[in-house]
Amino acid sequence: MSKEKKLVESITSRTDDFAQWYTDVVREAKLCDYSDIKGCLNYLPNGYAIWENIQNDLDKRFKKTGVKNVYLPVLIPESLLQKEKDHIEGFAPEVAWVTHGGLEKLEERFCIRPTSETLFCDYWQKIVKSYRDLPIVWNQWNNVLRWEKTTRPFLRSREFLWQEGHTIHATADEARERTKMMFDVYRDFVEEDLAIPLICGRKTDSEKFAGAEDTYTIEAMMFDGKALQSGTSHYFGHSFPDAFNIKYLDSNNNLHSVYETSWGMSTRIIGAIIMVHGDDSGLILPPRIAPIQTKVIPIAQHKEGVLEKANELVQKLNDFGIKVEIDDSEKSPGFKFAEQEVLGIPTRIEIGPRDIENNQVVVVRRDNGEKITVGFDEVDSKLEEILNSIQHDMYNKAKEFLNNHIYCAKTIDEMINISNEKIGFIKASWCGSPDCEDEIKDKTHGFGSRCIDEGDKASGKCVNCGKDAKHVVYWGKSY
Repeated sequence: MSKEKKLVESITSRTDDFAQWYTDVVREAKLCDYSDIKGCLNYLPNGYAIWENIQNDLDKRFKKTGVKNVYLPVLIPESLLQKEKDHIEGFAPEVAWVTHGGLEKLEERFCIRPTSETLFCDYWQKIVKSYRDLPIVWNQWNNVLRWEKTTRPFLRSREFLWQEGHTIHATADEARERTKMMFDVYRDFVEEDLAIPLICGRKTDSEKFAGAEDTYTIEAMMFDGKALQSGTSHYFGHSFPDAFNIKYLDSNNNLHSVYETSWGMSTRIIGAIIMVHGDDSGLILPPRIAPIQTKVIPIAQHKEGVLEKANELVQKLNDFGIKVEIDDSEKSPGFKFAEQEVLGIPTRIEIGPRDIENNQVVVVRRDNGEKITVGFDEVDSKLEEILNSIQHDMYNKAKEFLNNHIYCAKTIDEMINISNEKIGFIKASWCGSPDCEDEIKDKTHGFGSRCIDEGDKASGKCVNCGKDAKHVVYWGKSY
């Protein structure tokens, strides 16, 4: 068996075993690997480079809205967690505790942060005195630890990377505006840069973040029809800050509560990129987020002038601002092609003696395999057009898949039939009762509420109990 054939055949077909396909792609694309610490990952250069691009782009978007970056400690005293009952109860099963400092037992336990609301509130209580101190709009890029029982690369690990934004405001309206603003930032980033279409809306009370009054979510559909919660924005109101006694004096010297938000996106979004866009040959990366946008592959590179012309091409593309690498290794061209496909690099450029003679190159698209002959002198501008086309086409392909796998149901029997026969989401009306929500999930074998569609006004009856509907909800299985 040839090396290139072996490389491709090491990836299981998506339709045969989607879970194994995902693991194979993560492994063969060298995105991450398991560490000796159960549930924790080694982020490898290929995977971490994707996260760096996500971080850089999101950070620019955040700062355009007035966000400033900070960094707070990794350890949280137990006494701080106890100040907000709902919050600690939500995270208690996942908290990892530090009980010793060196050889000495600590007088108070410290948890390794599962999230940092308590640390931010504790600090703000010390510095906020006047309305002039508000608003505070901060974000930190960091790691968190949650003692998950079942883990999968990127999708769910005990330690993961993310950003967590935290803000406080003088009024509820300002805080709600910030909550929606960051929700919009996430939606625009994922759809524009990751080429992933979304369903968006508010979480039901049973699904919202611990301690929040409202949670807004962006949800992506994976190839197997399951949802992946891809980013959330939370409105806390004033109950959380009040627990920490964060108050401010207004211009009339009257004392007021502050209103809090938080919002986050983690490395699980890399899992979404893999599962939305990948195919049986491996990863497919949207050009805007790809660490390498094209791979130059010299053909018959041992022949005079081929490597020189290939390197000239690399310099030309670099100068134009395209992220490019050359593969001038001794591997066969077939293996190089297969490797480029597994890694998901959006394009490759083949250049050999005949191409040089004709002053041209061959550009091959990763998303659809199309081969495009381009003149050498115009390759930079033409490649930019091709990359833009790939980005656009990847989004439209994923959007068509999403639209084709959203079903409507008016009765619970219809929901059950769809859940038994189809993959995807079901759109159905709901009365707002948590009991009905639980019953729907039980009867459909795992189709839980993903989000409330606030753009679709409820009418008619609840799909389960027949009472007047309050909301239209997207239901689906999830990671």
